[in-house]
Amino acid sequence: MKFPKPHTLKQIANLINCDFVGDNEFSILGMNEIHVVEAGDIVFVDHPKYYDKALKSAATIILINKKVECPEGKALLISDDPFRDFNKLTNHFKPFIESKESIAISAKIGTNTIIQPNTFVGNNVVIGDNCVIHSNVSIYDDTIIGNNVTIHSGTILGANAFYYKNRPDGYDRLKSSGRVVIEDNVDIGAACTIDRGVTADTIIGSGSKLDNQIQIGHDTVIGKKCLIASQVGIAGCVIVEDEVTIWGQVGCTSGITIGRKAVIHAQSGISKSLEGNKTYWGTPAQEARSVMKEMANIKRIPEIFELIKTKK
Repeated sequence: MKFPKPHTLKQIANLINCDFVGDNEFSILGMNEIHVVEAGDIVFVDHPKYYDKALKSAATIILINKKVECPEGKALLISDDPFRDFNKLTNHFKPFIESKESIAISAKIGTNTIIQPNTFVGNNVVIGDNCVIHSNVSIYDDTIIGNNVTIHSGTILGANAFYYKNRPDGYDRLKSSGRVVIEDNVDIGAACTIDRGVTADTIIGSGSKLDNQIQIGHDTVIGKKCLIASQVGIAGCVIVEDEVTIWGQVGCTSGITIGRKAVIHAQSGISKSLEGNKTYWGTPAQEARSVMKEMANIKRIPEIFELIKTKK
């Protein structure tokens, strides 16, 4: 998330009431999670295991819970609770704004786009030309939808990321300030849920087609011309490259990549990154041909035992 205008290190430190290391006028342009940070961004880290990764990341401002040596050209914000203070910054720069209309005044709707009754369109939503949005769709704030997109009933675009910190008194949610971006010529079935990015975008690439009852987690990027069948669940921060096919009831863990033109058979469980141009099946997902050979060999075990007996 980029700020509306640059802020100084001292201004940000004052907002969250914390100490800092660096020049008062050090320029800060935005805030992001570590996998999407750029120069000028704040990233937060609250566990020693990840200090080095954060300090060496592209971020130039590190919100951290210990005073450490500051890398050259960077700055530190020293907080007793970086998770809490990251949320404070989100609330300041991207506060929740109540909507009082079914279609917000700030929403922009393209030419020849049809929006059926009982659909909600939030603040700053942009919908392109020649789209059909069926009834009972909820399109949360800041969502971007391209041209020639069809979205069926009951689908929700832009719900919060499933991202929590376990505290003694319960789970504390990391607030979401990102967007959902649906590119051109996408079809989305009924009762799908596509979560917004925490600070960046969840993206469905142009020409991709989603069946009914699909869950796409925060900051996941679905490539172009992908086919995803019903009841697929994809966790956050996943990259699905172009022309991937995922059949029904596949589950996918977070933070992995599925290569271009991969095919995932139904009811598979994806626990690690998969190469493109291959077909996978099973839990954990493996190349389908090798799994089927193994199954065929297992079926031959009784036959092999009989052969051993007769030889004796």
